[in-house]
Amino acid sequence: MAAILVVIAAVACLTPAFSGVTNRLIAETLTGDAYVLGRSMSNMSASAAQLIGLAGGGAAVELLGPRSSLLLSAGAYLAAAVAVRLRLPDLPAPEQAVRHGSRRGFGSVLRHSWSGNTKLLAERRVRTLLLAQWLPPAFVAGAESLIVPFAGGRGMPAGSTGLLLACLPVGMLAGDLAVGRFVRPAVRERLVAALVMVIGLPLAGFALDPPWVVCAGLLLVTGTGFAYALGLQRPFLDAVPQASRGQAFGLLTAGLMTVQGAGPVVFGAVAEFTDVGVAMALAGLATMCVARCVAPWRTGRGQ
Repeated sequence: MAAILVVIAAVACLTPAFSGVTNRLIAETLTGDAYVLGRSMSNMSASAAQLIGLAGGGAAVELLGPRSSLLLSAGAYLAAAVAVRLRLPDLPAPEQAVRHGSRRGFGSVLRHSWSGNTKLLAERRVRTLLLAQWLPPAFVAGAESLIVPFAGGRGMPAGSTGLLLACLPVGMLAGDLAVGRFVRPAVRERLVAALVMVIGLPLAGFALDPPWVVCAGLLLVTGTGFAYALGLQRPFLDAVPQASRGQAFGLLTAGLMTVQGAGPVVFGAVAEFTDVGVAMALAGLATMCVARCVAPWRTGRGQ
């Protein structure tokens, strides 16, 4: 078990670097609203991949067993790595990072990364936009981690837990598709705060112990609210210096992974002292409190 945890941690350490480079490639390939739509397509493909992965993983475990399924997953990762290496163009490193790496070695690169992240977080607008993209997913991750004990404690039908867990990515897919396809760029940015409210408000309903069908509807609506992030893509890209884009996206991913890990710990502890439904509702209320931080005036070009 200890070795498995070390492997998972090692993979997690590499994920922000991959995500940062991926998002920088999108930002430098697409411009204007095409960039926002490209991020929307990326989000939708991630949600679809999550659903396919959950279904395929469950089927693989049933047919092959856990060990063979993990080996199959490792092989899929290797195939993806080969596809990325052969099919995607090489992305040159920013000149500043190249100078640091060539002159002072690995330790200097780490110091440069630390100082770069510090400078990004020191910028009020960048910090606000980072928090706006970190906090709602963190709170929802906390609520999502309580779905299994919520369903079990309420005696919901067997198999309902899997359906409830699938509702969030389905809602995210639908929300990104609708907002990205049918809402104009300026309107997307004005709707950011309202969509954050859409994330949090349905979760507050779990305090009322609704039946599982209503719970599925609430989680589906919560997922659609994650389209709020599309309204933050252009302001975030504009707020970050071009030379720091890869690092900024890496910081965004690293922070997102960190807070999504902390969310279940925090709200799991809350559930120990209150009730699972109440803890999920509190996660929704915390999300709604974030709406003020992402008010339209904070995402404007002049802020």
